Amino acid sequence: MNEYITLSEEVRAAKEQGKPVVALESTIISHGMPYPQNVKTAREVEQIIRDNGAVPATIAIVDGKIKIGLSDEELEMFGKSSDVAKASRRDLAYLLATKKLGATTVAATMICAEAAGINIFVTGGIGGAHRGAENTMDISADLEELGQTNVAVVCAGAKSILDLGLTMEYLETKGVPVIGYNTDVLPAFYTRKSEFPVNFKAEDVETIASTLKVKWDLGLKGGAVIANPIPEEYAMDESVINEVIESALKEAEEKQITGKNVTPFLLGKVKELTKGKSLDANIALVKNNAVIGAKLAVNYNQL
Repeated sequence: MNEYITLSEEVRAAKEQGKPVVALESTIISHGMPYPQNVKTAREVEQIIRDNGAVPATIAIVDGKIKIGLSDEELEMFGKSSDVAKASRRDLAYLLATKKLGATTVAATMICAEAAGINIFVTGGIGGAHRGAENTMDISADLEELGQTNVAVVCAGAKSILDLGLTMEYLETKGVPVIGYNTDVLPAFYTRKSEFPVNFKAEDVETIASTLKVKWDLGLKGGAVIANPIPEEYAMDESVINEVIESALKEAEEKQITGKNVTPFLLGKVKELTKGKSLDANIALVKNNAVIGAKLAVNYNQL
């Protein structure tokens, strides 16, 4: 283990006993949801992972260290602090060197998880190619990370504020398999479907676990997207969500909001325009992903 990584007692014990561990990001706590729902959801997600036979490891940057597994007090701190940096690959070294607080994105969580020997990671949705990325080159570092870091990401697809077609093209170029868990098409976060087919459909976690093992045994570098649709009862109406997103995108353009400020602005607008329903959907899909992620980690661990 390198000098910048510290494991919580729970994670350390799990590693020593050969138990399956599931990585969780911290950006969802600091930047993805309002307090107190963020901390409540983080604790519930961790418990779901325990209930399904694995050990949760929420990852964050604290005081010059990559913490693999957070205490209750640390979860609370990340939920309440307003000055937590959003940490992607480019930010990790600076945040560690300056001992600033950092909440890890999908890309940074993958890097830290791989460094700690954890290869299953549960999140809400991955980043992707933004609309207009063919001109702006606004493409999430998550996609690049998926192409080079050996961690499988269980998610509800990517948010439809992105260009899902370009996102799938980019993943194909990087050789990243997109495996649909009981779905033929890429889920679009708030909704169960999009028009884009996944590469493979798996009807059980055993198939996914075996696929990951063979992939990494062959030395095929990079992760995999395990696309798990939001539960039916929480899915939002496609036409409603698309209308809301179009309106939010238009407003972002008018206000000249660019770069990494676009996503938080759009998500805030979506929440406002759906009267909070999008937040309920977000919480439901993360919990659903935690169940599948824990089961996948247990299966992978047995191979």
